[in-house]
Formats: sequence, structure tokens, C-alpha cells
Amino acid sequence: MTPRSLPRPRGELSAAVADVLTRTPGSAVPDPTGLDPYGEDLLLTLHTCYELHYQGFAGVDENWEWDPDLLRLRRDLEHELLTALHADVAGGDDVDAELDRLLEPTRDTDGIAGFLAERGTADRLREYFVHRSIYHHIEADPYAWVIPRLRGQVKASLVAVEFDEFGAGRGERVHARLFADLLSGADLEPGYLHYLDTVPAPMLALVNMMSMFGLHRGLRGALVGHFATVEITSSPASRRLAELARTLLPHPACAHFYTEHVEADAVHEQVMRREVIAGLLEAEPDVAASIVFGIQATNLLEDRFADHVLTCWNEDRGSLRAALSAPAAPA
Repeated sequence: MTPRSLPRPRGELSAAVADVLTRTPGSAVPDPTGLDPYGEDLLLTLHTCYELHYQGFAGVDENWEWDPDLLRLRRDLEHELLTALHADVAGGDDVDAELDRLLEPTRDTDGIAGFLAERGTADRLREYFVHRSIYHHIEADPYAWVIPRLRGQVKASLVAVEFDEFGAGRGERVHARLFADLLSGADLEPGYLHYLDTVPAPMLALVNMMSMFGLHRGLRGALVGHFATVEITSSPASRRLAELARTLLPHPACAHFYTEHVEADAVHEQVMRREVIAGLLEAEPDVAASIVFGIQATNLLEDRFADHVLTCWNEDRGSLRAALSAPAAPA
């Protein structure tokens, strides 16, 4: 796979970092000052730094991945984002209470799925797919970083869930591949991070959080909390999205991605709660607050994303940074 080009800057810092990454590693790296932790410039810069640990960018020397000055810049940006997340969630260490809240039923009219069910169009659903594309292109990759930080049954159980996420040994069933098929079925571009320049800050924040949790051993509890949140909430949400896809978009790949998650994630929910989280808490009781933080931070950023999308749609305007092209007419 050919890496994509560097993203278009969204401010002074992301422009400066994009420029320096075209140079030789060891070149002077800019300092961040006074940036909004949830703003476009900081979040795109942080995403750019993280992408060096995934597929990288065309024309960027691979040695930038571990350049000390770029890592210091990333550390400073992570500090800003982590500080904001901690300030914006309630905190605590009651893991069971947080998990129970995730299981509380939601109304069919709630959230993005509720809007799409009542007033949805094929174009709005395609727009939602574009937002999610930068998430699903790396859907389970950040979780793999936590594997060497776990032991015993906790590790084995998490790996069992990851095995399913990566297609149970079959490349065509890797969830990232299934989402690429969904994009093609919706007449969208399936290429890796194709829509990075189009997706605004709220989804960048969520994806950056996943990478940050995965890359830091000290945030292993938060990563497990985030992973559990995704698996516990996925099955009912996927069922609704599969129904919407069948209604609004004719290609079977659009619904298949979600139907694949309905049964699998119902099982994963139990594994994550009863084996991964319970086992981790038994081995490391002090990690409870970190697990709670991971759950709450995930919900916070998902809510911010939904608020952004619904505000735009309720004002009858698009929620992306650029309008999507219309699907090709059938031959």
C-alpha cells in the first residue's frame, strides 16, 4: 500500500510540522503555543505525529517516527489533550457503575442513528461513513499495543477479541477491509485515510485518543476501558446502522459491515467485562481509575462528535470540511 501524502494544514503548527517532515530527520521542530486542545490545528498535528507509527506519509523519511524533538512535540500535545480530557470528565474508580451505565438502553430517536432513522438520506449516511473512515481504517490497531502490557488470561482474552477484529485469520474479513468495502459500496473512496482532509476535529480527537492510550503503558487501563466501551455499545448500535444501510443504500457491503458486528460484539462485550476488565482489576486494583477515565473520555468524545454532526444536520448543512461529490449515476 502506498502511503498517502501529508494532510493539508489547518493552522500554523500543522503547517510547520508538515513542512519539517519533508526535510531530513533532526531538522528543527516547532514549539506549540496556546492551542485549543480540541481545535483543528492541534488535533491534526497530533494525528500527523501518530500516523508515523502506522503507515506513514509519502515523501516522509521513516526515521521521523522516533525523532527526539518530534516526540517532545507530541508529548506536549498529548499533555494538552490529556489535561482537557481529565478536566471534562467526572473521574472516579467505580468501574462496575460505569459499565452498567453503558448498558442502559437508549431511545430509538436518540443520536445520529435516531436522526438518520427519522430524517436520514443516503447522502447523510455517506457523510457519516466518511467521518468514521479514519477511525475504521485503524479500527483495532491501537489495541494491539496494549497486548505486551498484559499477562495471563487478561492477555489471552483480549487477544481473542482482537483475533476477531482482524478477521479470524482471513484477510478479506479484517474489519478495516470490510469498512473499505462499505465505502466502495456507498460510492465513496475506500483508500486508507483518503478523507483525512475532509474529516473535522471531533473525529480526529477520538482517533488520537485511541492512539495515545495505546502508545503509553501508563494508560493501559484507559485503553482497556475504551476498548470495553466500544465492544459493549457496538452490538445495538450496529444493528440500527445495518437497518439504516439496508434502507438508504442498496449495496450489501454497506449493511454487511454492521451485521458482522452485531453477534460478534455481543460476545466481545462479555469477554471484555468478565475476563479482561475483571482480570486486570484482580491483578492491578489501582488501575480502576484509569479504566473509568478511558470509558468516560470515550463517551465524552463520542458525544462531542455526535453534537457536531447533529448541530450541522439540524441546520441543514454538511458536517464535513468539504462537500462530498455525488455518487456516480448507474450505467
